[in-house]
Amino acid sequence: MAKKKEELAAAGSPAWMATFSDLMNLLLCFFVLLFSMSTVDAQKFEEVAASFAQTFSVFSAGATAIGDGILVSNGVSQLNALDEYINSTGYEAIEEDDADKIVKEAMEKAEAAKIEASEELEEKVAEALSETGLDQMVELDYTSQYVELTLNGSLLFDSGKAELKESAYRILDQIGVILERYSESVIEIEGHTDSVPIHSAQFPSNNELSDARALSVFYYLTENTNLDPALVKHSGRGEYVPVADNGTPEGRALNRRVEIKIYNSLSEYN
Repeated sequence: MAKKKEELAAAGSPAWMATFSDLMNLLLCFFVLLFSMSTVDAQKFEEVAASFAQTFSVFSAGATAIGDGILVSNGVSQLNALDEYINSTGYEAIEEDDADKIVKEAMEKAEAAKIEASEELEEKVAEALSETGLDQMVELDYTSQYVELTLNGSLLFDSGKAELKESAYRILDQIGVILERYSESVIEIEGHTDSVPIHSAQFPSNNELSDARALSVFYYLTENTNLDPALVKHSGRGEYVPVADNGTPEGRALNRRVEIKIYNSLSEYN
């Protein structure tokens, strides 16, 4: 009986190598994908760093990376630990109470600066009034916004009238010289009355009377000084802002007045 002839092995690599090669390619692609997902985009990272620098003033915008080692090398997902990194460098998040305290302190400092500006302005005005001899006629006061000159209504007007008396011209001329020193500041003229009603054809109420008196002072000062009318305000407050008791003749006399306010350089109006 003839012996069966053995078949020769096929040339090339064994068949299982093709399957193994495909598996290796798939694994390689898988690990490349994982690597690409965990790799930091340098440009995007710099943009994130710059954004934090501008917001918190912690870093120079875009100048350096946030940190070395695990924070960066393990990818963008590690940015979740940014708060820990910032705290480790000594920069801690400001608590809401601390922020309120900082704002309050800043406001108090600003208010103190305004008060100081008004005090300095009041001293200069008081000195000028003393030089002109008006210090006995004009009452001075100040707030954080302005210095206030108060003139009794009887110095300027007859009862129930809004036309300036002739004797008022000299007073307003001297006050005008003082006001010209502060011609770049906002100046406000307010007319006030007592609570006694007025019902005349010219003035139906104290509102109209106080308005007219403030306007008379406004016209005189702007026409006889170099004050800019655009910076001089005028208003009538009627009987609604008393400084004394309207139940007595003395109190009503004090309430009939004209106030001239010079706003300081730090005032919100300047």
